[in-house]
Amino acid sequence: MIKENKVVSLTYELRVNDEKGEVVEKVEKTSPLTFLYGKGNLLPDFEANLEGLKEGDDFKFKLEPEKAYGQVSNEAIVELPKNIFEVEGKIDENLLKVGNTIPMQDNSGNRLNGIVLEVGDDTVKMDFNHPLAGDTLFFNGEVTEIRSATEEEISHGHVHQGGSHPCGGGGDGQGNSCC
Repeated sequence: MIKENKVVSLTYELRVNDEKGEVVEKVEKTSPLTFLYGKGNLLPDFEANLEGLKEGDDFKFKLEPEKAYGQVSNEAIVELPKNIFEVEGKIDENLLKVGNTIPMQDNSGNRLNGIVLEVGDDTVKMDFNHPLAGDTLFFNGEVTEIRSATEEEISHGHVHQGGSHPCGGGGDGQGNSCC
């Protein structure tokens, strides 16, 4: 049964805005979503809708924007100085094209993706809203496997695929752990 400290694998289809809306993600049995339940690695209400299900159970639920990625926020649309995109004094014009998604970091080192909305002479207007902000999400899927997490997985807060650490040997081989 799905509960805290269980490793859960599932398949699902994600549609937006209504049950028959556009499919934006499909997770198949050949590459299921596998996660450590109850560690905050997924949307809280996504996990809450799975609690208590058993292997082989089907699920179907929706998440309103407030329980998913929130509403679109105008505060997440910002103008940045164009020179921050320079590498060795040059800007890659192929990078700064309207519609491109650019991985970036905020001042605290948090990773986020920004979509280029507009390129001016000195500034770049970017949207840092989650791509699914403002959307109602409809999930339909199946729980394919449930197992007890190992002590190491519980202490690290994530799944180690195939019983091994995702970084290999608990770190990068240079004494640095990714956990």
